[in-house]
Amino acid sequence: MSENSQFRFGGATGVGSMPGGAREAAKTVTGTFEDFPFLPELPARGPGADMIGRTAGLLVELYARVEPSGWRIGDRPGRDTKRARSWLGEDLDALEEFTQDYEGPLKVQAVGPWTLAANLELRGGEAALSDPGACRDLAASLAEGLREHLAEVRRRIPGAQLVLQLDEPSLTAVLRGRVRTASGYRTHRAVDRQVVEQTLRDLAGVHGAGPVVVHSCAPDVPFALLRRAGAAAVSFDFSLLTERDDDAIGEAVEAGTRLFTGVVPGTEGPLSDPAGSVMGVRTLWRRLGLSPGLLAEAVTVTPACGLAGASPGYARTALAHCARAARSLADNPE
Repeated sequence: MSENSQFRFGGATGVGSMPGGAREAAKTVTGTFEDFPFLPELPARGPGADMIGRTAGLLVELYARVEPSGWRIGDRPGRDTKRARSWLGEDLDALEEFTQDYEGPLKVQAVGPWTLAANLELRGGEAALSDPGACRDLAASLAEGLREHLAEVRRRIPGAQLVLQLDEPSLTAVLRGRVRTASGYRTHRAVDRQVVEQTLRDLAGVHGAGPVVVHSCAPDVPFALLRRAGAAAVSFDFSLLTERDDDAIGEAVEAGTRLFTGVVPGTEGPLSDPAGSVMGVRTLWRRLGLSPGLLAEAVTVTPACGLAGASPGYARTALAHCARAARSLADNPE
């Protein structure tokens, strides 16, 4: 983690998903976050652009297709895999167009191994999570795919310092044995925490010394586990925090882990002033007894979750609001 503690994250960025088309989204994120843009995901296009399908398209020597029940591992690359890869190529083309000569942090997102295992079906229709061997194969395939993906982004945007975000909204359910079986009547048994941690550590390793963020907009984010697994930052919905999380958050900040605080609603609605949006972050800081001067060094402001369900107009407004809220934190940490 020592390498990552010196990494210069931007003060604000997005989570990943956006409405609209590839060029429009790329123009928005690069124009709004001049010091921390990200590769937009556009799930409204359909299967293959959704979170699971997009990451399934990155897998090496494993292929997936769409079934009525969801994404299922298949024998060969079919049209769904080709569509996922084609759309990712479009998104990279658009981002490359708007990041000419860019130098600085740039975030790319993929589904993490445990959320993928909970949502990708084996040939028989049960989640890959049901089979420890399948989980290992899936994680190894994802690791190889991420290596290739990161290399491609570096080739296209050579001045970028890449940040890899692993989306793990199902992680808490995996740890607590709450992922339902195909029948819906039972749940898969909880996965051992050490296995979860080691798998995430191995995935983080594909990025070398580059920083890895783990994102979850579910309650009860396992901050301590993610820190031990090598996450340089944890991204979460700030409204879901409870005082039970205080100790883990305080320890994370003191260990140099950055907090990506989701404080701006991901769905349409009135927004407070930027200072009001980060008032809860300041309150948390005081409660933990942390130095206000640490705020800008430890916090990146984001929406609470992805913006795919919002209108393009609201998405632009929400991202601009994140940037202004981050400036408020930096200018007035007290």
